[in-house]
Amino acid sequence: MSQTLSINSTIMNSDKSHGSDSNKTISKSKTIFQSTYQTFRNVKFEHLVAGVSGGVASTLALHPLDLLKIRLAVNSGQVIANRPQYSGLINAISTTFKQEGPRGFYRGVIPNCWGAGASWGFYFLFYNAIKSHMSNHDPTINLHATQHIIAASESGILTLLLTNPIWVVKTRFCLQFGDSNKSKSSQSSSVKLNSNGQAYTGMLQALKKIYAEEGILGLYRGFVPGVFGVSHGALQFMAYEEMKKYYYQPYFTCAVSSKLFAVLITYPYQVIRARLQDRCGNFNGAIDVITKTWSLEGTKGFYKGLVPNLLRVTPACAITLVVYENISHFLAQSRSKTNAS
Repeated sequence: MSQTLSINSTIMNSDKSHGSDSNKTISKSKTIFQSTYQTFRNVKFEHLVAGVSGGVASTLALHPLDLLKIRLAVNSGQVIANRPQYSGLINAISTTFKQEGPRGFYRGVIPNCWGAGASWGFYFLFYNAIKSHMSNHDPTINLHATQHIIAASESGILTLLLTNPIWVVKTRFCLQFGDSNKSKSSQSSSVKLNSNGQAYTGMLQALKKIYAEEGILGLYRGFVPGVFGVSHGALQFMAYEEMKKYYYQPYFTCAVSSKLFAVLITYPYQVIRARLQDRCGNFNGAIDVITKTWSLEGTKGFYKGLVPNLLRVTPACAITLVVYENISHFLAQSRSKTNAS
């Protein structure tokens, strides 16, 4: 009899133990689900729409300066058949106009619009979601500068993973030199050209062609320096958020100041990335680019294209952030009114 009671007691205790474990598992699952739900609940579509709008607007206005920056950045002094050598910004402008006309300044504008729109859209989407998660979804909590850097860095890496192939295509288009490329025999033998001597004729065709000829790695050329370049966005947004918080400056002033701060510190990665993404570049990786650039051109080589970049990024960032802030606020207010009615 006592043995029976003992066995029943053991079974009951075992059932309680299993029940307790099950309750703990269910509780943990609920906690994870609630945390995930809270994070995604704070992903507002207006950040995506506003970011895309700002990125496209600034790109359409200032693409010619971006093209000149890329062409100067890869201008290493080495002779490449049918590729002009520029002595400076003015020479690059005059040469491009003479050889390609006004349309030449807008080579690569379509992938640039796609890239800028997607990058700013995803960046703001991720950035605001991560900030919301860090503040426990309380909009009244002010994050520290370090938290802004972390949020911006995570957002930058996620965005780069999604958009790097578009930037490769943009760089390739910017480095097609119009009529000066019509001689097929002088081009890289590893790249098939069409009847006009052009490697790429459209964005989708370029993506397919790069993948077919270079594989997935071809679409992610320049990814490593791009990751280092995430520090650019991190520093910019840290400065932008801190200036908005403490100095109460207009969005335009904060945007311009934060962008200049980031560009001057991190510009060399853009030269390294452009040279890696150039189909005519003879480099085995980021370290090889750094070594050859340093030995052949010195410190100056890492800042080629800085002048058109400064002329471009200051108004570009101001346009992007001003458009973003105004559209996101407008959409947020519209959503609030809709929910209230």
